[in-house]
Amino acid sequence: MLDGAKPNYVKLVEDTVLPRIVLCKQTFPATRIDDPAAAVRDAMAGADCVGKITPGMSIAVTAGSRGIAVFPELLRALIDEIKARGAHPFIVPAMGSHGGATAEGQVKVLEKLGVTEASMDCEIRSSMETVEVGTLENGMVVRIDKHAYGADGIVLFNRIKPHTSFRAPNESGLAKMLSIGLGKQSGAESCHSRGIDNVPIYVDMQARVKLATCKVLFGLGSIENAYDQLAKVVVLDSEGLIEAEQPFLQEAMANMPRLPLGDPEAPVAEGELDVLVVDMIGKEFSGTGMDPNITHRFSSQKMQRQATINIKRLAALELSPQSAGNGNGAARADVVTARLEAAFDREAVYANSLTSTVLMQAKMPMVMPDDRSAIQAVVKTCEAEDLRMCKLIRIPNTLHLGYLYVSEAMLAELEGRPGFEVVGELEEMRFENGRIANPWPKAH
Repeated sequence: MLDGAKPNYVKLVEDTVLPRIVLCKQTFPATRIDDPAAAVRDAMAGADCVGKITPGMSIAVTAGSRGIAVFPELLRALIDEIKARGAHPFIVPAMGSHGGATAEGQVKVLEKLGVTEASMDCEIRSSMETVEVGTLENGMVVRIDKHAYGADGIVLFNRIKPHTSFRAPNESGLAKMLSIGLGKQSGAESCHSRGIDNVPIYVDMQARVKLATCKVLFGLGSIENAYDQLAKVVVLDSEGLIEAEQPFLQEAMANMPRLPLGDPEAPVAEGELDVLVVDMIGKEFSGTGMDPNITHRFSSQKMQRQATINIKRLAALELSPQSAGNGNGAARADVVTARLEAAFDREAVYANSLTSTVLMQAKMPMVMPDDRSAIQAVVKTCEAEDLRMCKLIRIPNTLHLGYLYVSEAMLAELEGRPGFEVVGELEEMRFENGRIANPWPKAH
C-alpha cells in the first residue's frame, strides 16, 4: 500500500453486498466428565496394567502439541497417580516436528498449553535426540526419544480422535503418539516419507516395533464430545494396545460435531455451501489448524475424492496466539487477512510441512487487509446468482460448532432440523475498524 492509498484489488470488492446473518445454536448428544482428576484416578484404579508401576521407577510420560480438552488437568492427574505409586515421572514433549523441530520450541508449545514444570510439579526433559530401536523390512529406521528410551518405563498419554488427513483403524491417538510423537522430527519424517496416504501403515509398523523393544507400560487416552469437552478416559495395556484403541476411535468419530448440512441422521455431513467464514484457526482447534473433517478440505487427494461437502469459498480471519505462528490451516482457505499473514511463522510452518511432506500446508492464500474485505472477496467470487442470498456460515473455529451464524438464504432449509435452533435476529454483518463485530455468546 503506497502512502495509505487503497489497493485496487480492495476497490474491486468494497461494493460487494453481504448477506444478512442470524445467530443459531446446534445441540449434539454429549456425555461430559466434570472431574478430570477423578476420571484418571478411576481409570487407573480399574486397570491391571497400572500394576507395572513399581516404587523407584523413572517413568517418561508423553505430552503432545494438541489442544486437548482439560489437557493440563489430565496430565497433572496422571503424574500424581504415578507418584502415588512411588515412581518418579518426568514429561517428554512428544510432538514430532512441532515447535519448530527444536527442544526449546517444544517446551514453549507445552507452556502455551498450560504445561510447565511448575504446573505439573514434574521435570520436563526435552531433546530432539533419538535412539535407534529397530529397522522395518523396507530399511526404514525406527527411532524413539532418548529420554523416554532411558527411563524404566514409558506411559503414553494422548487424545484419541479422527486424523485430519487419512482414514485407518488407528488414527490420532496412542499408537500415533508412540510412532510419530516420540519419534521426534526424524520419526515423524520417516512415517511421512512415503506420502500422507501411507502414514497409517508406518504408524502401525513403527508402533509395533517400539512396543516390542521399548519399556512401554500402558497408555492413557481421552475421548471428547462434540463440545470439545472430556467425555471418557481409558487405560490401555501396552500388550494389544493397537487393537484395543480402535473401537475408541470409532466412538470419538461418532462424537464429532458437524456443520448443519444434509441429512442430520446420515453418518457423515454432506451438501454444498457457498461460503464458510472461520474466525480463528490454530493448533488448539486441530493439528492442521482448521479441521478438514469439518471443512472437507483435505491435504490428501485420496481423502479429497471422498469428501461429501463442497465449500465453494472459505475465509480464515485470524491465527490463534497459542499456535505460536504455526499457521498450517491457512493453506486450506481461499482468502485470509493481513493480521493472519503477519502471525504466520515460516520457521514453524515450514519445519512441520517439510517433515510431513505435505508442502501445500505451507502455502499462503490471497491476503486481504481486514475481515470485511476478506469476507467480501469470498462472497464476491462464490458464484451465487444473488450474493445477498448466498448460503454462508460463520463459525468461531472448527472445534466449537455449538454456536454459528447462518445467512438468510439458509433459514428455510434449516427450519425444523433436529438439534438446530435460531437464537438471534437477522442482522447485517457489522464491522469495527475492519474486524467483524457480530458477537459470539460468552461460551461457544
